[in-house]
Amino acid sequence: MAIERLAVVGLGLIGSSIARAVKARLPGVAVTGHDASADVRGEARMLGLCDRIADDAADAVLGADLVILAVPVGGMADAARAMAPGLASHAIVSDVGSSKAGVGAALRAALPGHLVIPAHPVAGTENSGPAAGFASLFEGRWCIVTPASDAPEEAVATLTAFWQALGATVDTMDAEHHDMVLAVTSHLPHLIAYTIVGTASELEEVTESEVIKYSAGGFRDFTRIAASDPVMWRDVFLANRDAVLATLQRFNEDLTVLQQAIRRGDGAKLEDWFTRTRAIRRSIIAEGQDDPAPDFGRKH
Repeated sequence: MAIERLAVVGLGLIGSSIARAVKARLPGVAVTGHDASADVRGEARMLGLCDRIADDAADAVLGADLVILAVPVGGMADAARAMAPGLASHAIVSDVGSSKAGVGAALRAALPGHLVIPAHPVAGTENSGPAAGFASLFEGRWCIVTPASDAPEEAVATLTAFWQALGATVDTMDAEHHDMVLAVTSHLPHLIAYTIVGTASELEEVTESEVIKYSAGGFRDFTRIAASDPVMWRDVFLANRDAVLATLQRFNEDLTVLQQAIRRGDGAKLEDWFTRTRAIRRSIIAEGQDDPAPDFGRKH
């Protein structure tokens, strides 16, 4: 299967980055874009993101070999139904959502008879909107493809090759397993960041604004995560609630252990815990998933 025409529905950070990456790396592929927001469509036209920006979702996907939904996971089904009248019978429908089991089920229900192969490029920033995207976003990052058991191998290979062409390393995974893995590596950290920053905000009066003034430490890094798109993350937590709640329960249990160690003055327990977590950080750097420079490579 060859991809000659691509449609991107949703032109925020990820969608606009896909359009940019395709123009940079796959210049022979024609890209049509659509977004439900007229303002976003106007900005995308101004930026020249796609060969064509369609005002209607069904029009956007006409003749497309691959359609990628880059909308919040809670809006996937509505976006799929809107584009369904224009969808070609041979088209591969995929997405970029951070939860997969529920999204896959919703897309298949909305698009009966069409080929749906969910995917998740594990990449992004705290910024959003068409102007936030960039062509190199997926370079050296993972993209997890979660096909159903009956998905045609040729179509899975086509989608895999597409993401590899954008610079990603592709892995294939069961959707439910993906959701548990991402609950640990992405969803729980975001939930913790939102909580810590929210708590600090409530304590601003108590600390006389010193929380913001002295945020050059760990708190600053939590604020970067907590600046992520609120609508997107609202939908992620609701869509992946079972895995998130299971992971959150385990986190609460571990937090209780550390709380007890501090109360009892158990320095050995604390040092052992911190030694293990430092090793994880070093493993992430060894895998090339972050900058080994001090302070995450920030310029001072």
